[in-house]
Amino acid sequence: MPRLAVIGAGWAGLAAAVAATDAGHAISIFEASRTLGGRARTLPVNMPDGTTATLDNGQHIMIGAYRETLALMHRVGVEPADAFLAMPLTLRFPDGGGIASPAWPAPLDAAAGILTARGWSWRDKASLLRTAMAWRRSKFACGPRASVMDLCRGLTARVMAELIEPLCVSALNTPASRSSGQVFLRVLGDALFGKGYGVWNGSTLLLPRRDLGRLFPEAAAAWLTPRGGTVVVGHRVVALAPSGTGWLVDGQHFDAVILACPSQEAERLAQQSGIDAAGWVQQAGVLEHEAIATVYATSGQRLPLPMLALRGAPDAPAQFVFDRGQLGGPHGLLAFVVSASRGDRDTLQRQVIAQAHALGWLDVQPVQTVVEKRATFACTPGVQRPPIAIAPGLLACGDYVEGPYPATLEGAVRSARQAVALLSSH
Repeated sequence: MPRLAVIGAGWAGLAAAVAATDAGHAISIFEASRTLGGRARTLPVNMPDGTTATLDNGQHIMIGAYRETLALMHRVGVEPADAFLAMPLTLRFPDGGGIASPAWPAPLDAAAGILTARGWSWRDKASLLRTAMAWRRSKFACGPRASVMDLCRGLTARVMAELIEPLCVSALNTPASRSSGQVFLRVLGDALFGKGYGVWNGSTLLLPRRDLGRLFPEAAAAWLTPRGGTVVVGHRVVALAPSGTGWLVDGQHFDAVILACPSQEAERLAQQSGIDAAGWVQQAGVLEHEAIATVYATSGQRLPLPMLALRGAPDAPAQFVFDRGQLGGPHGLLAFVVSASRGDRDTLQRQVIAQAHALGWLDVQPVQTVVEKRATFACTPGVQRPPIAIAPGLLACGDYVEGPYPATLEGAVRSARQAVALLSSH
């Protein structure tokens, strides 16, 4: 049985380990931190009443089009129908404006959502319908250098502000003016016209009812153990080197290695391994990164929906707010999300609380703010992402490697499965 080392126990690493176990490999996972999940993990937080709550390092959502991630969860014993609150595509604002699609078959759901959007004029709706039909005629494809803004020149300012910008920043974590039109169209095409998982449409919003640790990482580790896999936490791999037809990982011999750690760690290990990986290291090293901030706050508010979109401004940076009390969390806990965030933690927290107060939610008070400074790569037009294959028997996976999806959990899982497929084909 070939021995495979997976370095990193985030979603990509654990997905690779599950797929490789199914392919007949003996798995050893090395994780530098003591928590599974990577950039989608849980943390303990002290609440104002003295209790401790388990929250996420960032509020994540999925869509029904993320079929590989949802199938992987099912494979390790997590039933998606129980783990998520499913909603038709809905981007409502606190004043009731915005779009809400009915639970109809695609693409009728999206068309109905556009035609019934609150606060939109017929000019707004017509501009979106015309543009969406043009995207469909092009088979949701465009040139690699086109930005999302380039694709949307026929849209009104309201449609840009209330639909495109929120969708773009949530999917790509990059503002529309700097986002890859090619990647945006790929996600949009899968969401609006692609097949969803199970009974869900591709555009169905899936809001986690569980913390991220229980959503997949903990279940994956529990699934791997009785199948002979080992998961070593608190172990940062120091040395990686070729050895005959295999590899040494801190002195242990393996037939192959998958680097599922953050890109900067993968760069370090590849560069110090002694192999000629300069091209791969250079491609990984020039990637720009975007931050995501999540401001957790308490309030007596119960939101009209579990998730609301927010109208942003330079001093009002949050694009979404989630009512964690409606998603299995503590009553009265809100999570404000600032994608593609700028500025320091304290400034962001102060601005978001002021943004909530300006909405009339005067009792909102901060609990904790989490900033992931390198949450995703910047998904800009023409960005060159490093390939999965680095050298014979050495591969990389993660949401930053070459692939059709942006830096999402689905992108991470797809890259992991592709890495194992490449490994098994040699």
